[in-house]
Amino acid sequence: MLSLLAASTAAADPIQWTSLGLKPGIVIGTETFNFTLRYYSLAYLLGVIFAYWHTSRALKEPGAPMAQRHADDLFFYCTLGVIFGGRLGYAAFYDPSLWTGFAGDGLITWKLLRLWDGGMSFHGGLIGVTVAMAWVSWRDKLNFIRVVDYVSVGVPMGMLLGRLANFVNGELWGRGPTDVPWAMVFPTDPAELPRHPSQLYQAGLEGLAMLVIMLSLFWLTRARYRPGLLAGVFTVGMGVARFVNEFFRQPDQQLADFAARTGLTMGQWLTIPLILTGLIVVIYALRKKPLAAGAAAPA
Repeated sequence: MLSLLAASTAAADPIQWTSLGLKPGIVIGTETFNFTLRYYSLAYLLGVIFAYWHTSRALKEPGAPMAQRHADDLFFYCTLGVIFGGRLGYAAFYDPSLWTGFAGDGLITWKLLRLWDGGMSFHGGLIGVTVAMAWVSWRDKLNFIRVVDYVSVGVPMGMLLGRLANFVNGELWGRGPTDVPWAMVFPTDPAELPRHPSQLYQAGLEGLAMLVIMLSLFWLTRARYRPGLLAGVFTVGMGVARFVNEFFRQPDQQLADFAARTGLTMGQWLTIPLILTGLIVVIYALRKKPLAAGAAAPA
């Protein structure tokens, strides 16, 4: 981070991403046998662990909508929802060629299953997690909207870590050319343009800002006693943050024509119903009478 700040103020020339000394992962092992632990994989893992830890901590407070055993099951299914939903969503919304494409000489050649090649959708992951929460809530007769309230508080940490991992990997860079002092040239950009480091913008808005908002609402107010309020604020906040950030993020190459033709990126079009849904849920939550603070949690 210090090298980034120094580079941004040293000269008018754009920052060379390669000068930051970043690497895509941690090499573990010996010279004869080793593997690379990718930061993006680590971000997913730490994001799930944080969300699980925070939810478990929150369940100890009065009025929780579920017991710890429900959370244990819930996060197993939510993890599957993130992975499968994120990948299937990317194929459905951003790159349909994954359904029929094949690449590589290894055991797995179907592009849809080659997660290590990249391509995960936030909206698809959100759908996958929502389906997982709906399934566990239905099976265990839990209040679905309150389950979403509790789980949503920890989600921005995963967004923060994931976008930082994108930056460390030098991928999903922003639009260019730009003359902002912190403009960067990324080695994976064939045009070698000075671009917005939009991964950091997303980490700040979708990650850090939303995390502060959600934690503050949960722990410093009585928002958790208004079913749907936390879920609605998360949905609206994440939607607005994503919509704004898309103005700085370079559209996926296969959807560049779509963005130019419609005036908005695919991410922005997908975010509009998210914002509207969140607003409806917030209004619903504020119009309802809050729950009693001492309600017992399901056994």
